Amino acid sequence: MKGNLTQKIIQGGTDLTVEVIAIGGYEEVGKNMTAVKVGEEVIIFDMGIHLDRISIHEDTDIDRMHSLDLIERGVIPDDTLMKDVDGKVKAIVFSHGHLDHIGAVAKLAHRYDAPIIATPYTIALIERTIKGERKFSVSNPLRNLNPGGKLQLSKDITLEFVQSTHSIPQAVLPALHTREGVVLYANDFKFDNHQKISPPPDYNRLRELGKKGVLSLIVETTRANEFHEVKTYSERVAKIILEDLMKQPLKEKAGMIVTTFSSHVERVQAIADIAKTSDRHIFFLGRSMERYCGIAENFGILDLPDNASVYGSPKAVTKALNKAEDNREEYLLVTTGHQGEPDALLPRIASGRTPFTVRPGDNVIISAPIIPNPTNKANRHMMERRLISSGARIYSNAHVSGHAGREDHRDFIRMLKPKHIIPAHGELEMLAAYGELAEEEGYRIGNNVHILRNGQAQVFNEGF
Repeated sequence: MKGNLTQKIIQGGTDLTVEVIAIGGYEEVGKNMTAVKVGEEVIIFDMGIHLDRISIHEDTDIDRMHSLDLIERGVIPDDTLMKDVDGKVKAIVFSHGHLDHIGAVAKLAHRYDAPIIATPYTIALIERTIKGERKFSVSNPLRNLNPGGKLQLSKDITLEFVQSTHSIPQAVLPALHTREGVVLYANDFKFDNHQKISPPPDYNRLRELGKKGVLSLIVETTRANEFHEVKTYSERVAKIILEDLMKQPLKEKAGMIVTTFSSHVERVQAIADIAKTSDRHIFFLGRSMERYCGIAENFGILDLPDNASVYGSPKAVTKALNKAEDNREEYLLVTTGHQGEPDALLPRIASGRTPFTVRPGDNVIISAPIIPNPTNKANRHMMERRLISSGARIYSNAHVSGHAGREDHRDFIRMLKPKHIIPAHGELEMLAAYGELAEEEGYRIGNNVHILRNGQAQVFNEGF
């Protein structure tokens, strides 16, 4: 493994060893992949992509690219280290359907003789990804496990999906039950009690797991260093913000565009609910809108009104934009491109590369934050300047996060009382910030808080 760095903790107990192997997502936000070895058996969690390493957004097609090239570019996890792991992979488990968790499944899963396990909505997204793959043939069995469900993977390992909430439907916290205790994989989550689509997190079950004994918590750190936003607000707050912003523009005789994450089905539902009583027809536009929303509709997760249509193919999107150009006051366009990605729809509208042109008085609502990296900041700034120079009025960052805030994490630690904590899904600054938070709760970095880098491992040897 990288640097040949394997840390060990020796404790009295049984003869079963539990090892956590950091494959991807321990030096960056994204590219998530972790392996947990229990005795001689291995469970893999997530196979994601690093969105920042190439010009990529929710519509990007990497189907024709080779895995080795993507590994070299840092786009997908370098799982070649798994050749040195002496154990049988029993399952590949996915926590939810975002690209930074499932985006590499078609590039990597075929290397393992193991089933792919996820919630039904996530399985449907994975199946769509696999069907689009052009380089590799992926024949791993696909198995559904509902939130709250359990599945025995072997004599020594049982998988449980604990109900959670995030910014995509059917996000779960996978828990591995072993003789040494529970290993809980918490990438990604928030504590939201007021979503329309998803039920609240199963707090009672989390407390029960804490009482049973959590050996290790593997946990996201994406907002651990944001001291000014210590608790994440509910999606209900985002809906109120959108209602206030959309109410007047929906009545105006001008064009109107809303852009958000196409995978954020709860947000898409809120936009549709707000606009359904207006006189405008709602066009959801873009390949990823069609993918995430179409599957959600098929599962009965998303309920679009009669005045809504979803168009994904370039030809269908162009036709819809032609309609809206001629009678803009009759349509609400919901598009991809909130980060200003050059080839996404809203940036192309802003730069005059579509049949729909922005005119003075048009309204644009951006229901997404800038994902913090220099490329996104530059792209978003350029897009907004172009929209403003065309006369549009911009309402930026109408959003609440899908990730737990610092005080949510404190509550999480207190619920679970994990013996060990492994911060994940972040750059070193984020991992260290989570370590500082854990130290406030009585843990110690280097003792029972373990900061790993990609390619390193943490071994819990002989007992809980």
